[in-house]
Amino acid sequence: MSPWELFLHASIVVKLVMIGLIVCSVYVWAIIVTKTLTIRRINREATEFEDRFWSGGSLDDLYESEGAKPVHPIASVFGAAMGEWRRSARISGADLVRGGVRDRVDRAISITITREMERLERGLIFLATIGPVAPFIGLFGTVWGIMHAFGAIAAMHNTNLSVVAPGISEALFATAIGLVTAIPAYVAYNMASAALGHFSDRMEAFGTEFAAILSRQSEERS
Repeated sequence: MSPWELFLHASIVVKLVMIGLIVCSVYVWAIIVTKTLTIRRINREATEFEDRFWSGGSLDDLYESEGAKPVHPIASVFGAAMGEWRRSARISGADLVRGGVRDRVDRAISITITREMERLERGLIFLATIGPVAPFIGLFGTVWGIMHAFGAIAAMHNTNLSVVAPGISEALFATAIGLVTAIPAYVAYNMASAALGHFSDRMEAFGTEFAAILSRQSEERS
């Protein structure tokens, strides 16, 4: 029997389970495609920004062009740190070091990284949930389908394989859909979490280096 025929001949409960799993599978793949493109984009933008940052150009010019209105996470970290440093410089004047500029810059960097990671990690909780749960949802549909099949067998008083097989096949199809939904979700969650973890470390490393640069400039001005 084809998958379509297995679906059509399943009981209403098993059909609902299958439909729910198929909808979840579509959403899982949408998240996978979106996260894959996003991770590639932010790494590419981060590399391009770091090249401009370390090129020796003016930090003020870089802030005006990218930091004031950042469009990617690394630029947001740079903009938050540079903006806090500028505000502190205006307020504190020459007393930059004793004014705790480094602490304020570090706090601005930390808050920005946390906010950016929360935005990048949206959707991962769904993958983390579907991965372990989908097989059990499919198993519920299988159990229900087998119960329904056995009820039909009892009503027909016939245990011939040609009578038993279709009902059991329809039931097992629900578990198959559950596995097809769960496996990509589980793999994608682990891969995306690892990639975003590396990117978080990259932002923290950049933030630490930039904060050190600003700290040195503060000491030179004080």
